[in-house]
Amino acid sequence: MESRTYPIDRFKGITVAMYSCYDEHGEVSKEAARKLARHYADIGVNGLYVGGSTGEGMLQSVEERKRTLEAVVDEVGNELTIVAHIGAPSTRDCIELAKHAEQVGAHAVSAVPAIYYRLSARSVEAHWQAIVDSTSLPFIIYHIPQTTGFQLSTALMAKMAAQDKVIGVKISAESTFELQQSKAVGGEDFLVLNGPDEQYLAGRSIGADGGIGGTYGVMPELFLKIERCFREGRMEQALEWQFIVNDLIKRLLSFPSLYGACKAILKLRGLDCGGPRMPLLPISEADRERIVSLDHDIRKYVSLADWKGEHGKKQ
Repeated sequence: MESRTYPIDRFKGITVAMYSCYDEHGEVSKEAARKLARHYADIGVNGLYVGGSTGEGMLQSVEERKRTLEAVVDEVGNELTIVAHIGAPSTRDCIELAKHAEQVGAHAVSAVPAIYYRLSARSVEAHWQAIVDSTSLPFIIYHIPQTTGFQLSTALMAKMAAQDKVIGVKISAESTFELQQSKAVGGEDFLVLNGPDEQYLAGRSIGADGGIGGTYGVMPELFLKIERCFREGRMEQALEWQFIVNDLIKRLLSFPSLYGACKAILKLRGLDCGGPRMPLLPISEADRERIVSLDHDIRKYVSLADWKGEHGKKQ
């Protein structure tokens, strides 16, 4: 395929998967979403991925997801690259969300295969194609077989990637081999984004153009540090920082809910996004001491890291 009409450079680098933002009644809070988006813009990340797994999109109504995206785009849409995850069980809902994303000014849409039903490759292709055809926005495949149960074949990947509007894939599969094969299938101008946060450096080393991650949200500075070291060829330092990040991720995963733990940390920093929506569990009072300790250690490492964001911003 010739050079794409849709350039991929703006989607490279560190993209934070946004957390859901609720008020004290558990309703979507546009004010909290704005404040959180502004926080990430000020740090200097490249973009925000809105409404994905971390954003609890599958636990929200179509209207709630629209309100969240509106707040984020309105606050930082002129500064950051905004990718709207519009995946839903129903193709119809996906198309409605995709059209809304285009209307409000998102820069791309992304979607998992439709969930719950065990779908054939033909069904998933038809689902994604309907989304691709519904707007003029570029489309990023989201491959996360651990939750969807769908294994994306290289044949389907190649077929989708042959389309100009299908600019890339977010690979959250645990094998870096799948990531490398996606790049080989799609070619140099096909965007491949690393999903598993604990292997960010491995993903970049084997062909990823950047990453989208949920734990980025409590330590974006440390992922910016890894990215900076990688780009400057300082691989030993990059590896050291990846090991630090992995230790912190391991501690985050020790809580009943990863998202509950991350949102509790943000609250300690004055960014109250509410708790996660059930059935995801919040942090209990018994876990408070461990959360405070973990937040302290993250802040300590951030203070030691000579990080620099995409926009040259630095603490």
